[in-house]
Amino acid sequence: MDTSNNNNNYNYYYDPNENKSKEEKKALKRAKRAQKQAQRRERRQGESFGLKLAKVACVALVFGLVSGSVFGMTQRYLFNGSSDGSSTKAVEATAVSKSNQLDSTAVSTATTVSDVSDIVDNVMPSIVAVTNVSYTEYRNIFGRTSTYENEAAGSGIIISQDDDYIYIATNNHVVEGAETLTITFCDDAAVPATVKGTDSSVDLAVVAVKISDIDSDTMSKIKVASVGESDSLKVGESAVVIGNALGYGQSVTTGIISATERDVTLQNDDGTTITNTLIQTDAAVNPGNSGGALLNINGQVVGIVSAKYSDTAVEGMGYAIPISTAQSIISELINRQEVSAEDASYFGIAGVDISATMSSYYDIPQGVYVSKVASGSGAEIAGISQKDVITKFNGKSVSSMEEISEQMKYIPAGTTITVTVAKADKDYEETDVKVTLGNKMK
Repeated sequence: MDTSNNNNNYNYYYDPNENKSKEEKKALKRAKRAQKQAQRRERRQGESFGLKLAKVACVALVFGLVSGSVFGMTQRYLFNGSSDGSSTKAVEATAVSKSNQLDSTAVSTATTVSDVSDIVDNVMPSIVAVTNVSYTEYRNIFGRTSTYENEAAGSGIIISQDDDYIYIATNNHVVEGAETLTITFCDDAAVPATVKGTDSSVDLAVVAVKISDIDSDTMSKIKVASVGESDSLKVGESAVVIGNALGYGQSVTTGIISATERDVTLQNDDGTTITNTLIQTDAAVNPGNSGGALLNINGQVVGIVSAKYSDTAVEGMGYAIPISTAQSIISELINRQEVSAEDASYFGIAGVDISATMSSYYDIPQGVYVSKVASGSGAEIAGISQKDVITKFNGKSVSSMEEISEQMKYIPAGTTITVTVAKADKDYEETDVKVTLGNKMK
């Protein structure tokens, strides 16, 4: 029962105002009417606010139900979506017997990099650590010559195999000058390796490991990497880098593709420079990552990590060689064979290496300075002269006689090649000449 209504309706038991004057009673009545009107307004306002609050609560409930459904569908799309099913590629090699054939790394179906653990699980068996041991001679203060050992760490990617070897793609600067090379696989097994071939003009190299040197347990754990398409990369898409950062062992960083087709000039330890078109990423790249894998979100190799822009004012600028560029070069390095002694070729020059420092000091192009030309040689017949500078040999940039000699090991005598020469008598203007290589044995 509403006691307030009782008080209002049954107050005739006692009228405290019965002795008041008519004017006072009228004033009291007017005050009561005003009080009741105010109470009615308050009740109406309270009901209106309650109604509004109920409406808001209903809208919030509907929004929660709808957004929950949408978010659930979005989650299912993001985390359960499949890849485009594109087939993986591998660098061609000779046929492999079934018993020794490595599995390929699986292609991930992820579409986000919030968790890349499945990518890492799939790809890590195809990534290796490369240890390069070299020796450097130096002269001490007493004039004596001594030798000290250098050990450098890098990374590599298992890219192909045949019946006898597993082939690992890496950077030329990772294996350059190596006296011994050691490959460490994902299970920490370490085996000796040899350089199969290099191309310094694009900073690529292939290392070969004998299958007979790898125990069966390790063979069951390692894989050949799945190769993707770097030409279709889009700026802003997710990227993953795996490599032997700082030589501590394999580690993972994530980021995005920051740019494609970046022309980047890199300088080697000897001062020589090379310029290539690279992929840029903000995934952290550190010393030791060189030769490691730049991966797309499907766990496919889209680049071979090559360098990081290092400056106190710069953050997050790492570079990788596009796999579409590297693939044909790697295949050539794997499949080429050294010519026999009877078919060994002969160029016919003696040369001096021109580093970037010497190039700047003497104001001549970087390359191989021709100090002597053999009479009757292919070089002389092609018009190469003393004081000229060779900048490309057989279509590849060169900066040392060693690089020319390395290429010639695979070119038989009688082959005609293109050599780019900066002519001394034409203010070092470059021109292409055709050179037919002679026979070294004649």
